[in-house]
Amino acid sequence: MVQNLGKRIFLAGHNGLVGSAIDRKLVAAGIEPIRRSRAELDLLDQTAVTRFMQEERPDSVILAAAKVGGIHANSTHPATFIHDNLLMECNFIHQAFLAGTTRLLFLGSSCIYPRNAPQPISENSLLTGTLEETNEPYAIAKIAGIKMCESYNRQYGVDYRSVMPTNLYGPGDNFHPENSHVLPALLRRFHEAVRDGASEVAIWGTGEPRREFLHVDDMADACLFVMGLDKDLYDQHTQPMLSHINVGTGKDISIAELATLIAKVTGFCGAITFDRSKPDGTPRKLLDVDRLASMGWRSSTTLEQGLRETYDWFRQHQTALRIA
Repeated sequence: MVQNLGKRIFLAGHNGLVGSAIDRKLVAAGIEPIRRSRAELDLLDQTAVTRFMQEERPDSVILAAAKVGGIHANSTHPATFIHDNLLMECNFIHQAFLAGTTRLLFLGSSCIYPRNAPQPISENSLLTGTLEETNEPYAIAKIAGIKMCESYNRQYGVDYRSVMPTNLYGPGDNFHPENSHVLPALLRRFHEAVRDGASEVAIWGTGEPRREFLHVDDMADACLFVMGLDKDLYDQHTQPMLSHINVGTGKDISIAELATLIAKVTGFCGAITFDRSKPDGTPRKLLDVDRLASMGWRSSTTLEQGLRETYDWFRQHQTALRIA
């Protein structure tokens, strides 16, 4: 299906977690995508993006670039998250249209859904309730990206698609102690506990919230699968104003269970405690992945397998990550 994307594919965010995985998939398929580093192209600069798109005129665009972070980062810098993500989406979706790019893939997030959406969360739950307040600005920006793609499809007849991944992890993840998501943050904390001989690891919240985790290589595979689908098949399974597609495993795990599994992978044998004074975030986020399954795609990496691969990558890159 990759042949449906044309020969000139611009991959925005090729150095990021998802972008680098998509890059690997494209190269393995014999396609060298158009890439630009942050120093070469400021994705927030409308003039620079306009010039770039007019010069390159890619056949397809994959918008995997985003300002991302965990609960702490979203709570501390809400203006940055909504501003930067809205700018990137507006710049590239509009300029892709002006440059004659007919196919585009926008990567969103499962946080677009209401905090108390029925589980598992189907695509139909979008805009049916109040968002989780800890990441509302980021979610609003991602919802805007979906609606931009749908609006350009309806008005201009282009083929701009959106995929909403569940929580992603894998090689190349962000392991920053304050700005990372729950899985890489826990991997680092348990690693450091083993390294330092600690007898206890304290986890934020109650440990009761349930989360779904998808390996980034599976996400990359799903992105190219969705983007390469024939338009008739894509349209058959979506609606003009409800066109986004969930991407996940269809299985979730509690944070307490995740911590226990990470302890096993890292070799930590001490106690795991929970700081109930800290926020839990959304009680549960499990995606309904029936729409994508009906199109012919399912994830293939088990959580324990993916955790071991991610932890191996983490240990191999400790020096680059400035972790002793």
